[in-house]
Amino acid sequence: MKKFLLITLCLASNIAIAQSFVPNAPDLNLKSYILIEPNTNTVIAESNSNGLIEPASMTKVMTAYVVADQIENELINLDDKVLISEKAWRMGGSKMFIEVGKRVSILDLLKGIIIQSGNDAAVAIAEYVGGTEDGFVDLMNSYAGSLGMNDTYFRNSTGLPDDDHLTSSKDLAILATKFMTNFPDIYALFKEKEFEYGGITANKYNRNKLLWRDETSDGVKTGYTSSAGYCLIGSAKRGNMRLITVVAGSDTANDSFSDTQRLLEYGFRFYASQKYFEINKEYATVKVWGGKIDNLALGVQEDISITLPRTNFKNVKVNFNLTNNVQAPIKKGDALGTFDIVSNDEVILTSKLVALTDVESKGFFGRLWSRFILWLMSLFGIS
Repeated sequence: MKKFLLITLCLASNIAIAQSFVPNAPDLNLKSYILIEPNTNTVIAESNSNGLIEPASMTKVMTAYVVADQIENELINLDDKVLISEKAWRMGGSKMFIEVGKRVSILDLLKGIIIQSGNDAAVAIAEYVGGTEDGFVDLMNSYAGSLGMNDTYFRNSTGLPDDDHLTSSKDLAILATKFMTNFPDIYALFKEKEFEYGGITANKYNRNKLLWRDETSDGVKTGYTSSAGYCLIGSAKRGNMRLITVVAGSDTANDSFSDTQRLLEYGFRFYASQKYFEINKEYATVKVWGGKIDNLALGVQEDISITLPRTNFKNVKVNFNLTNNVQAPIKKGDALGTFDIVSNDEVILTSKLVALTDVESKGFFGRLWSRFILWLMSLFGIS
């Protein structure tokens, strides 16, 4: 009996050693949150991420995004001088402390929005870009629609409370992803720790305390109103992996930072990103009929990485599905097959295999002979 128990315990121990599990995401007291790896578009953890929330000053990420796109399209310039209106000067809440009637550069206003969370700076830049703040808000909503932020509707450029001014954690994660991808130079302002304007030091420090707590953190934006609670879009990069978080509805500012840190540590600790396919590299070949070459190399149109629990990479395999009876002419980039990346018997990604070079056709008699051979093969059911 003792021998039987010993064998049973040994077997159970071997099973436990062979299996490795990822713990559940942290249990957080929040209205909504999401944790994503943006480069692979992988949601690692979420809770009510499509639920409507008040974005508060996280709104200013979209304000800055619109300005960044206008700069990219040469509609405005970082050196442009903006005349400060009385409306902008009178804005309450967090301020950059610009003065009515003075002119301030777009760059300084962007820093005032991003680093100081200045409502006055947001309205000033909105009036310059959109003619009026209402005109700018129309632009914000147009951009939100084009980015696929389907749960978002803005009513102002600042994030001040309005019953219809709503978004979701998922949409804000999309916005942060697009910002750092499309406008990396402007996005770099989000990691600056301080900005002093006009000799006023009262509001010069970035409110995102993660920039001091975690050297891998590079953004993004805090937010607070009494109804929204404390909110934060966070981002950090370690090695080849970036993570973006959105937390909404923390009870205190410190809770929002702690909740974000817990999510980031969970993601970096238990998940990893690995590149599986590189652009312009050969991964398969197909036979070409009627072409000046007989075999054609296939690859991918862009680098492809995947994000998985660290324990799952040992079970990853790739299945190729190639097109049969490929006939010239062929253009570089033509899709000639697909592949599936499979982990634990689950397909986690499907993508195209494309021709890496052009293939010209043979002459008339060469093409005719190839078609004759294909016809014969089809008679006998040979693919």
